[in-house]
Amino acid sequence: MEFDLSLLLLALPAVFILGWVASRLDLRQLRLARRQDPKAYFKGLNFLLNEQQDQAIDAFIEAVQNDPDTSELHFALGNLFRRRGEYERAVRVHQHLLSRADLSNDDRHRAQHALALDYLKAGLLDRAEDALLKLENTPFEAQARLALLSNYERSRDWEHAAGVARKLESSGQGSFKGRLAHYLCEQAHAHVEQQQSGQAHALLDQAIVIAPESPRPRIDKAALLQSAGDHLGAYQTLREAALVAPAAMALIAPLLATQALASGHGTQATAELKVAYAQDHSLDVLDAIVTLEAASGLPALSARQWYANHLEKEPSLVAAAKWIAGEKLEHEQFHPQVQRALDHAVKPLTRYRCAACGFEAKRHFWQCPGCQAWDSYPARRVEEL
Repeated sequence: MEFDLSLLLLALPAVFILGWVASRLDLRQLRLARRQDPKAYFKGLNFLLNEQQDQAIDAFIEAVQNDPDTSELHFALGNLFRRRGEYERAVRVHQHLLSRADLSNDDRHRAQHALALDYLKAGLLDRAEDALLKLENTPFEAQARLALLSNYERSRDWEHAAGVARKLESSGQGSFKGRLAHYLCEQAHAHVEQQQSGQAHALLDQAIVIAPESPRPRIDKAALLQSAGDHLGAYQTLREAALVAPAAMALIAPLLATQALASGHGTQATAELKVAYAQDHSLDVLDAIVTLEAASGLPALSARQWYANHLEKEPSLVAAAKWIAGEKLEHEQFHPQVQRALDHAVKPLTRYRCAACGFEAKRHFWQCPGCQAWDSYPARRVEEL
């Protein structure tokens, strides 16, 4: 059979036309996909701005499916999962990013940081620690150290927390001397519980050197001396605390009064507390003065007179309740009921309130149980703020 050249000449234009049509179809599909990608992305962004997180996640998933190589979409999706509390899905997204060989170093560090945050939010502290330690010598080093510091504080690993705090301070991230003193006090407390008073004293002395203006190390040291029966040492330590941290006088005064009485320095302590009260009308300082004067046996103002004088300076329901406790009412038979109602009313006013998150507590905390902030509780009670 002879080959017909004319058929070949006729087929060539047909093949060319089919190839041209196929290329145009591919271009149309590519353009359509490119139009759909940003559309899905912006749709997700719009949902996110309107706080419609479920719809935003659906839109970002659609965008990721259309363009699985876009790292920014993965980051947006992972952060959304974390914000919603879907930590497992967030971890999978960021682990997928880290597994990609074509990921740039900057995006790899970013994904490592995001993965560490996922573990922190999920409460997987061991995995979070490992992920954060991998960010040393990266652009995320400072952020990772701060997160690592919070991680060690949550797990009460004070020695490692101190190491991170020193690195942060040496890198110019601010002063961490106050925190370092708190870490030493926490370690000292652990030694006290184990009846290792020698180690506790040494740690508290270190804390005083590191943060000389912090009241806690001296207050804790005075409590330790008190438990050992060294009332004079406790009293002198509290006097030093009052000198270096006068703003904490309301916290110092109750223990100062008891140790002054136990060591025979009641008159001296009374005079010093009166000076402090004249400068700042604190009810805790006033209560300490009343305690000392009642125990001294010397002529002095009665407790009721002190509280009456306080009411002239400050409108205090707490002081009013203490004043009326010793007052003779016209209908004395109702006095117990009235006193009980007043005592109930003043309970919320005698609490301490965190300045960072507003968490209230019956006793003063150096670290807020609510937000974990240090030194966020003022020495004054709620009524005096």
